[in-house]
Amino acid sequence: MEKILYPSTLKPGSKIAVTAFSSGVNEAFHPRLERVLTHLRSSGFDVIEGECLQENYQHVSATPEQRSAELMAFLCDDSIAAIAPPWGGEFAMEILPLLDFDRLKTAKPKWLFGFSDISTVQLALMSKLGWSSMHSANLMQLHPNEKDALTRQTLEHLKSAQLGYRFLQHSSTLYQLQGESFANNPDSVLRSTEQTRWKTYPQDSAVTLKGRLIGGCLDTLQYLIGTDYLDLAKLKQRFAPEGIVLYIENAELSPTALKRALLSLRFRGVFEQINGLLVGRNAVTDDGTKDIRSEQALLDVICALSIPVIYDADIGHLPPNMTLFNGAYAHVHVSSEQGQIVQTLR
Repeated sequence: MEKILYPSTLKPGSKIAVTAFSSGVNEAFHPRLERVLTHLRSSGFDVIEGECLQENYQHVSATPEQRSAELMAFLCDDSIAAIAPPWGGEFAMEILPLLDFDRLKTAKPKWLFGFSDISTVQLALMSKLGWSSMHSANLMQLHPNEKDALTRQTLEHLKSAQLGYRFLQHSSTLYQLQGESFANNPDSVLRSTEQTRWKTYPQDSAVTLKGRLIGGCLDTLQYLIGTDYLDLAKLKQRFAPEGIVLYIENAELSPTALKRALLSLRFRGVFEQINGLLVGRNAVTDDGTKDIRSEQALLDVICALSIPVIYDADIGHLPPNMTLFNGAYAHVHVSSEQGQIVQTLR
Protein backbone atom coordinates (compact mmCIF):
# COMPACT_ATOMS: atom_id res chain seq x y z
CA MET A 1 0.00 0.00 0.00
CA GLU A 2 1.22 3.47 -0.83
CA LYS A 3 0.92 6.19 1.78
CA ILE A 4 -1.57 9.02 1.53
CA LEU A 5 0.35 12.30 1.35
CA TYR A 6 -0.98 14.66 4.00
CA PRO A 7 0.27 18.25 3.64
CA SER A 8 1.80 20.02 6.64
CA THR A 9 -0.43 21.62 9.25
CA LEU A 10 -1.14 25.32 9.04
CA LYS A 11 0.69 27.52 11.52
CA PRO A 12 0.85 31.25 12.27
CA GLY A 13 2.45 32.84 9.23
CA SER A 14 1.54 30.00 6.84
CA LYS A 15 0.87 31.19 3.31
CA ILE A 16 -2.60 30.64 1.88
CA ALA A 17 -3.01 31.33 -1.83
CA VAL A 18 -6.47 32.39 -2.98
CA THR A 19 -7.30 31.68 -6.62
CA ALA A 20 -10.51 30.91 -8.49
CA PHE A 21 -9.73 28.04 -10.86
CA SER A 22 -13.46 27.75 -11.55
CA SER A 23 -15.90 30.64 -10.97
CA GLY A 24 -14.47 34.00 -10.01
CA VAL A 25 -15.89 36.71 -7.77
CA ASN A 26 -17.63 39.55 -9.56
CA GLU A 27 -17.84 43.07 -8.18
CA ALA A 28 -21.09 42.62 -6.26
CA PHE A 29 -19.37 40.03 -4.04
CA HIS A 30 -16.09 41.90 -3.48
CA PRO A 31 -17.12 43.25 -0.04
CA ARG A 32 -17.75 39.69 1.15
CA LEU A 33 -14.46 38.52 -0.32
CA GLU A 34 -12.62 41.29 1.49
CA ARG A 35 -14.19 40.30 4.80
CA VAL A 36 -13.13 36.64 4.55
CA LEU A 37 -9.61 37.56 3.38
CA THR A 38 -9.30 39.98 6.30
CA HIS A 39 -10.44 37.17 8.58
CA LEU A 40 -7.70 34.90 7.23
CA ARG A 41 -5.09 37.59 7.84
CA SER A 42 -6.37 38.34 11.33
CA SER A 43 -6.13 34.59 12.05
CA GLY A 44 -2.38 34.85 11.48
CA PHE A 45 -2.06 33.68 7.89
CA ASP A 46 -0.12 35.27 5.05
CA VAL A 47 -2.68 35.63 2.26
CA ILE A 48 -1.61 35.75 -1.39
CA GLU A 49 -4.32 36.87 -3.82
CA GLY A 50 -4.13 35.48 -7.34
CA GLU A 51 -4.96 37.35 -10.52
CA CYS A 52 -7.67 34.79 -11.37
CA LEU A 53 -10.02 35.87 -8.63
CA GLN A 54 -11.94 39.14 -8.78
CA GLU A 55 -13.65 38.77 -12.15
CA ASN A 56 -16.27 36.36 -13.46
CA TYR A 57 -17.46 35.95 -17.04
CA GLN A 58 -19.42 32.99 -18.39
CA HIS A 59 -18.94 31.14 -15.09
CA VAL A 60 -15.14 31.43 -14.97
CA SER A 61 -12.54 33.82 -13.59
CA ALA A 62 -10.26 33.66 -16.67
CA THR A 63 -9.30 31.44 -19.59
CA PRO A 64 -8.46 27.78 -18.91
CA GLU A 65 -4.81 28.54 -19.68
CA GLN A 66 -4.66 31.42 -17.20
CA ARG A 67 -6.46 29.53 -14.46
CA SER A 68 -4.35 26.39 -14.82
CA ALA A 69 -1.09 28.37 -15.00
CA GLU A 70 -1.88 30.24 -11.80
CA LEU A 71 -2.93 27.08 -10.00
CA MET A 72 0.23 25.30 -11.13
CA ALA A 73 2.36 28.20 -9.93
CA PHE A 74 0.80 28.00 -6.48
CA LEU A 75 0.95 24.19 -6.34
CA CYS A 76 4.66 24.24 -7.24
CA ASP A 77 5.57 27.02 -4.80
CA ASP A 78 6.77 25.15 -1.71
CA SER A 79 6.47 28.26 0.44
CA ILE A 80 2.66 27.98 0.11
CA ALA A 81 0.87 25.76 2.61
CA ALA A 82 -2.71 25.85 1.34
CA ILE A 83 -4.85 26.94 -1.59
CA ALA A 84 -8.32 28.33 -0.96
CA PRO A 85 -10.64 29.01 -3.90
CA PRO A 86 -13.42 31.43 -2.93
CA TRP A 87 -16.08 28.91 -3.95
CA GLY A 88 -16.84 26.35 -6.64
CA GLY A 89 -18.39 26.91 -10.04
CA GLU A 90 -18.97 25.00 -13.26
CA PHE A 91 -15.86 24.38 -15.34
CA ALA A 92 -12.90 23.26 -13.24
CA MET A 93 -12.87 20.16 -15.46
CA GLU A 94 -11.42 22.08 -18.39
CA ILE A 95 -8.17 22.84 -16.57
CA LEU A 96 -7.40 19.21 -15.66
CA PRO A 97 -5.61 18.38 -18.96
CA LEU A 98 -3.53 21.54 -18.54
CA LEU A 99 -2.10 20.56 -15.14
CA ASP A 100 1.38 19.00 -15.18
CA PHE A 101 0.98 16.11 -12.74
CA ASP A 102 4.47 14.77 -13.46
CA ARG A 103 5.92 18.09 -12.37
CA LEU A 104 3.70 18.09 -9.28
CA LYS A 105 5.21 14.77 -8.16
CA THR A 106 8.28 16.76 -7.08
CA ALA A 107 6.30 19.51 -5.34
CA LYS A 108 5.49 19.67 -1.65
CA PRO A 109 1.82 18.73 -1.11
CA LYS A 110 -0.50 21.61 -0.25
CA TRP A 111 -3.94 21.67 1.31
CA LEU A 112 -6.74 22.45 -1.13
CA PHE A 113 -9.96 23.08 0.76
CA GLY A 114 -13.59 23.75 -0.06
CA PHE A 115 -16.39 21.91 -1.86
CA SER A 116 -18.57 21.94 -4.98
CA ASP A 117 -16.48 22.30 -8.18
CA ILE A 118 -13.36 22.52 -6.00
CA SER A 119 -13.74 18.77 -5.49
CA THR A 120 -13.04 18.26 -9.21
CA VAL A 121 -9.39 19.23 -8.70
CA GLN A 122 -9.23 17.64 -5.25
CA LEU A 123 -10.14 14.26 -6.72
CA ALA A 124 -7.57 14.57 -9.50
CA LEU A 125 -4.82 15.38 -6.97
CA MET A 126 -5.86 12.34 -4.94
CA SER A 127 -6.07 9.99 -7.91
CA LYS A 128 -2.91 11.18 -9.67
CA LEU A 129 -0.65 12.04 -6.73
CA GLY A 130 -2.14 10.59 -3.55
CA TRP A 131 -2.52 14.06 -2.05
CA SER A 132 -5.13 14.41 0.63
CA SER A 133 -7.41 17.46 0.51
CA MET A 134 -10.16 18.85 2.69
CA HIS A 135 -13.78 18.80 1.55
CA SER A 136 -15.26 21.50 3.77
CA ALA A 137 -17.02 24.85 3.93
CA ASN A 138 -15.85 27.21 1.20
CA LEU A 139 -13.70 30.24 1.91
CA MET A 140 -16.59 32.63 1.22
CA GLN A 141 -18.53 30.97 4.06
CA LEU A 142 -15.78 31.58 6.64
CA HIS A 143 -17.03 34.89 7.99
CA PRO A 144 -15.62 35.88 11.40
CA ASN A 145 -19.15 36.24 12.80
CA GLU A 146 -20.25 32.74 11.79
CA LYS A 147 -21.64 30.86 14.81
CA ASP A 148 -22.18 27.42 13.30
CA ALA A 149 -19.76 25.02 14.97
CA LEU A 150 -19.02 22.82 11.94
CA THR A 151 -18.24 25.86 9.80
CA ARG A 152 -16.13 27.59 12.44
CA GLN A 153 -13.98 24.46 12.90
CA THR A 154 -12.82 24.44 9.26
CA LEU A 155 -9.56 26.32 9.78
CA GLU A 156 -8.99 24.63 13.14
CA HIS A 157 -8.80 21.24 11.43
CA LEU A 158 -6.13 22.57 9.07
CA LYS A 159 -4.12 23.64 12.11
CA SER A 160 -4.26 20.09 13.47
CA ALA A 161 -4.18 17.95 10.32
CA GLN A 162 -1.13 15.70 10.27
CA LEU A 163 -0.42 11.99 10.18
CA GLY A 164 -2.14 10.43 13.20
CA TYR A 165 -4.71 13.21 13.65
CA ARG A 166 -8.00 11.72 14.85
CA PHE A 167 -11.20 13.63 15.45
CA LEU A 168 -14.94 13.20 15.94
CA GLN A 169 -17.75 15.22 14.35
CA HIS A 170 -21.44 14.99 15.18
CA SER A 171 -24.27 15.79 12.80
CA SER A 172 -25.67 19.29 13.00
CA THR A 173 -28.88 20.12 14.80
CA LEU A 174 -30.22 22.47 12.12
CA TYR A 175 -29.28 23.24 8.53
CA GLN A 176 -29.86 26.13 6.13
CA LEU A 177 -32.45 25.76 3.39
CA GLN A 178 -32.34 29.33 2.08
CA GLY A 179 -29.56 31.77 2.85
CA GLU A 180 -29.08 35.47 2.36
CA SER A 181 -27.05 36.57 -0.66
CA PHE A 182 -23.49 37.69 0.06
CA ALA A 183 -24.09 40.44 -2.50
CA ASN A 184 -27.04 41.81 -0.53
CA ASN A 185 -25.38 41.41 2.84
CA PRO A 186 -21.58 40.91 2.95
CA ASP A 187 -21.89 39.97 6.64
CA SER A 188 -24.51 37.27 6.26
CA VAL A 189 -24.06 34.04 8.19
CA LEU A 190 -25.94 30.74 8.14
CA ARG A 191 -29.69 30.91 8.75
CA SER A 192 -30.19 27.38 10.01
CA THR A 193 -33.90 26.65 10.32
CA GLU A 194 -34.46 23.04 9.21
CA GLN A 195 -34.15 19.96 11.41
CA THR A 196 -31.18 17.77 10.49
CA ARG A 197 -32.06 14.10 10.05
CA TRP A 198 -29.53 11.66 8.67
CA LYS A 199 -31.30 8.77 6.95
CA THR A 200 -30.21 5.25 6.13
CA TYR A 201 -30.79 2.37 3.78
CA PRO A 202 -31.91 -0.13 4.92
CA GLN A 203 -34.37 2.44 6.23
CA ASP A 204 -34.90 3.16 9.93
CA SER A 205 -31.90 1.07 10.94
CA ALA A 206 -28.56 1.81 12.55
CA VAL A 207 -25.90 1.83 9.83
CA THR A 208 -22.12 1.92 9.99
CA LEU A 209 -19.68 2.65 7.17
CA LYS A 210 -15.93 2.05 7.39
CA GLY A 211 -13.20 2.84 4.89
CA ARG A 212 -11.12 5.55 3.27
CA LEU A 213 -13.08 8.67 2.36
CA ILE A 214 -13.13 9.65 -1.30
CA GLY A 215 -15.69 11.91 -2.90
CA GLY A 216 -17.12 15.25 -3.88
CA CYS A 217 -19.81 16.88 -6.01
CA LEU A 218 -21.80 14.35 -8.04
CA ASP A 219 -22.50 16.92 -10.75
CA THR A 220 -18.87 16.66 -11.88
CA LEU A 221 -17.72 13.46 -10.18
CA GLN A 222 -20.03 11.42 -12.41
CA TYR A 223 -17.94 12.43 -15.43
CA LEU A 224 -14.56 11.80 -13.78
CA ILE A 225 -15.11 8.27 -12.50
CA GLY A 226 -13.40 5.77 -14.77
CA THR A 227 -10.92 8.31 -16.10
CA ASP A 228 -7.35 8.90 -14.93
CA TYR A 229 -8.69 11.75 -12.81
CA LEU A 230 -10.76 9.41 -10.63
CA ASP A 231 -9.93 5.73 -10.96
CA LEU A 232 -11.49 4.09 -7.90
CA ALA A 233 -10.03 0.67 -8.68
CA LYS A 234 -6.48 2.06 -8.74
CA LEU A 235 -7.13 4.22 -5.69
CA LYS A 236 -8.31 1.20 -3.74
CA GLN A 237 -5.31 -0.85 -4.81
CA ARG A 238 -2.79 1.91 -4.08
CA PHE A 239 -4.17 3.58 -0.98
CA ALA A 240 -7.20 1.83 0.47
CA PRO A 241 -6.90 -1.90 1.12
CA GLU A 242 -9.50 -1.33 3.89
CA GLY A 243 -11.94 -0.24 1.19
CA ILE A 244 -13.52 3.05 0.19
CA VAL A 245 -16.43 5.03 1.56
CA LEU A 246 -17.61 7.11 -1.39
CA TYR A 247 -19.30 10.38 -0.45
CA ILE A 248 -21.29 12.44 -2.92
CA GLU A 249 -23.52 15.50 -2.91
CA ASN A 250 -25.89 16.91 -5.52
CA ALA A 251 -25.79 20.61 -6.38
CA GLU A 252 -28.05 21.06 -9.40
CA LEU A 253 -29.14 17.69 -10.80
CA SER A 254 -32.91 17.42 -11.18
CA PRO A 255 -34.53 14.26 -9.78
CA THR A 256 -34.49 12.63 -13.21
CA ALA A 257 -30.87 13.67 -13.89
CA LEU A 258 -29.90 12.46 -10.40
CA LYS A 259 -31.42 9.05 -11.05
CA ARG A 260 -29.63 8.77 -14.40
CA ALA A 261 -26.31 9.75 -12.82
CA LEU A 262 -26.68 7.16 -10.06
CA LEU A 263 -27.74 4.48 -12.53
CA SER A 264 -24.67 5.28 -14.61
CA LEU A 265 -22.45 4.73 -11.57
CA ARG A 266 -24.21 1.42 -10.93
CA PHE A 267 -23.81 0.28 -14.55
CA ARG A 268 -20.08 1.06 -14.38
CA GLY A 269 -19.66 -1.09 -11.27
CA VAL A 270 -18.80 1.80 -8.98
CA PHE A 271 -20.92 0.56 -6.10
CA GLU A 272 -19.26 -2.86 -6.28
CA GLN A 273 -15.90 -1.19 -5.59
CA ILE A 274 -16.86 0.54 -2.33
CA ASN A 275 -17.73 -0.41 1.24
CA GLY A 276 -20.54 2.09 1.57
CA LEU A 277 -22.11 5.25 0.19
CA LEU A 278 -22.44 8.54 2.09
CA VAL A 279 -24.78 11.06 0.44
CA GLY A 280 -25.15 14.71 1.36
CA ARG A 281 -28.36 16.70 1.57
CA ASN A 282 -29.90 17.26 -1.84
CA ALA A 283 -29.71 20.91 -2.81
CA VAL A 284 -32.42 20.53 -5.47
CA THR A 285 -35.48 20.97 -3.29
CA ASP A 286 -38.74 19.36 -4.32
CA ASP A 287 -41.58 21.80 -4.98
CA GLY A 288 -44.27 19.27 -5.79
CA THR A 289 -44.27 20.00 -9.53
CA LYS A 290 -42.18 17.02 -10.60
CA ASP A 291 -43.40 13.47 -11.13
CA ILE A 292 -40.55 12.05 -9.06
CA ARG A 293 -38.91 13.47 -5.96
CA SER A 294 -35.15 13.52 -5.40
CA GLU A 295 -35.34 11.14 -2.43
CA GLN A 296 -37.36 8.65 -4.46
CA ALA A 297 -34.85 8.90 -7.31
CA LEU A 298 -32.09 8.01 -4.85
CA LEU A 299 -34.05 5.17 -3.26
CA ASP A 300 -34.93 3.68 -6.65
CA VAL A 301 -31.22 3.10 -7.27
CA ILE A 302 -29.82 2.29 -3.85
CA CYS A 303 -32.53 -0.30 -3.10
CA ALA A 304 -30.76 -2.61 -5.54
CA LEU A 305 -27.33 -2.18 -3.91
CA SER A 306 -25.68 -4.64 -1.55
CA ILE A 307 -23.86 -1.94 0.42
CA PRO A 308 -25.09 0.23 3.31
CA VAL A 309 -26.09 3.80 2.47
CA ILE A 310 -26.39 6.93 4.60
CA TYR A 311 -28.02 10.02 3.11
CA ASP A 312 -29.03 13.58 4.00
CA ALA A 313 -25.67 13.98 5.74
CA ASP A 314 -23.98 17.33 6.45
CA ILE A 315 -22.23 17.49 3.09
CA GLY A 316 -22.80 19.90 0.24
CA HIS A 317 -24.86 22.88 -0.84
CA LEU A 318 -27.31 22.98 2.07
CA PRO A 319 -24.88 23.90 4.86
CA PRO A 320 -23.35 23.36 7.30
CA ASN A 321 -20.59 21.16 5.96
CA MET A 322 -18.62 18.63 7.90
CA THR A 323 -14.89 18.55 7.23
CA LEU A 324 -13.95 15.41 5.30
CA PHE A 325 -10.33 14.56 4.50
CA ASN A 326 -9.93 12.69 1.25
CA GLY A 327 -7.91 9.57 2.01
CA ALA A 328 -8.60 9.57 5.75
CA TYR A 329 -9.87 6.38 7.37
CA ALA A 330 -13.42 6.98 8.57
CA HIS A 331 -15.94 5.31 10.84
CA VAL A 332 -19.41 6.69 10.06
CA HIS A 333 -22.37 5.71 12.21
CA VAL A 334 -26.04 6.69 12.20
CA SER A 335 -28.64 5.80 14.79
CA SER A 336 -32.05 7.42 15.31
CA GLU A 337 -31.32 9.95 12.53
CA GLN A 338 -28.24 11.29 14.31
CA GLY A 339 -24.83 10.76 12.76
CA GLN A 340 -21.20 10.91 13.71
CA ILE A 341 -17.94 10.52 11.82
CA VAL A 342 -14.57 9.62 13.31
CA GLN A 343 -11.66 10.27 10.95
CA THR A 344 -8.05 9.23 11.33
CA LEU A 345 -5.31 10.56 9.08
CA ARG A 346 -3.22 7.45 8.58
